Amino acid sequence: MKSFKVPHTLVLLFLMMIFAYLLTWVLPSGNFEMATSESGNKTVVPGTYQVSETDVNLPIWNLFTVIPRALGEAQGIIFFLFLIGGSIAVLRSTGAIDAVLGKILKRFSHRPALLLFMSTAAFMVGSSTIGMAEEYIPLVLILITLCISLKMDTVSAVGSMVIGYGVGYGTAILNPFTVLVAQGVAEIPPTSGWAYRLIIFIPFMLIGFHHLWKYASKVRQTPSASLVYDVPEAQPPEVTNYPQLDRRKLAIVALTFVALVVMVVGIAKYHWYFIELGAMFFVLAIIISLIAGQKFDDAAKTFTQGAAELTGTALLIGFARSIELLLSDAQVLHTVVNGLATPLSEVGAEFSAVGMLLIQSLLNFFIPSGSGQAYVTMPIMAPISDLVGVSRQVAVLAYQMGDGFMNMVVPTNAVLMGILGMCGIPYGRWFKFIAPLILKLFVAGSLALIIAVLIGYQ
Repeated sequence: MKSFKVPHTLVLLFLMMIFAYLLTWVLPSGNFEMATSESGNKTVVPGTYQVSETDVNLPIWNLFTVIPRALGEAQGIIFFLFLIGGSIAVLRSTGAIDAVLGKILKRFSHRPALLLFMSTAAFMVGSSTIGMAEEYIPLVLILITLCISLKMDTVSAVGSMVIGYGVGYGTAILNPFTVLVAQGVAEIPPTSGWAYRLIIFIPFMLIGFHHLWKYASKVRQTPSASLVYDVPEAQPPEVTNYPQLDRRKLAIVALTFVALVVMVVGIAKYHWYFIELGAMFFVLAIIISLIAGQKFDDAAKTFTQGAAELTGTALLIGFARSIELLLSDAQVLHTVVNGLATPLSEVGAEFSAVGMLLIQSLLNFFIPSGSGQAYVTMPIMAPISDLVGVSRQVAVLAYQMGDGFMNMVVPTNAVLMGILGMCGIPYGRWFKFIAPLILKLFVAGSLALIIAVLIGYQ
């Protein structure tokens, strides 16, 4: 018998769309009543779920019309990726990044574990504090070049970034997009409980890095052990002769660093998002081409080619978004939430906390948006936690772990699919790499939640 071959990621996503569509015919339509918070966000009202008098049965044609709709819904991240792809291509064409990488490799080539740990820890801290995730996308191709030069593979590079933001979100200390939103919905003081989250951040960081380095070191010793060894799309060309870091290249690197600092400040202070960030990187590409002395025609061709390489990634994002739209259109999303949350009231406090983690993990497949999941689930979880003897702080911790950890594996996560698409990593190969870590984190998360219940975490 021929060995089973995992389908292309686009095929997998379409199969999941079909499954979601079938769910809309099996599950009853229903909704919670919605209330508007002081900040203007819509939240569900606990205990108000009602099955609709008539089910919303979507015609088969919706399975196909939802795709262009989803692409429209995800236009922000899609066009951001196009601008990023073009801008990074212009940056790479100057040779400045390769020159810097040459310097870094000369300094750390004998300590690859330290270099990989520093990059992973940096991603974790950025996600844990100011909620960075999509903003890491511009660094993917640079990180890949670095890891390839250290005789690792693209899975190691992407693992450093994705594990970084996944663990960072899961044990976030101050993340404004998840922790603060969930605490606001649960009506507990913002940033409260930070000390316990800071304590568990360290062991979770070590669990994530241990999994990554165990794989990366195996690939360094035996290149054929790479999960993408036979995938041509995941084999970027290896740079052997690094250019000199002259004044012009140094100016380009300095300008790029300034742009990254401006990006962080813009996100944290002025709430920049895809529009502002995309515009900033486009301006950066123009200035870089001027400093490098490139002709505008040549820079434009490079920019276009860089953007074109992300067309497949854009399609993956649209297909991933289609799944949630199908469930929302048929009004079964709240049915899923209600069905999963109800059993929690039947078990003890410690098991309820673990059950909350399991439920939030499952719901992340249907609601990949962290803040969106908070607005839908926390109004339900908070009152349930009161009933079963679990503090609302524990409920928030269960939510953020379920959201953060599962963001590393669910194919409905647009950021994950975008990164995998950029790097040519098939989803099946990524799943094989990340699934064992998800299990480790789930066990560790369950223990952390049980301890939180026992110590009366508030």
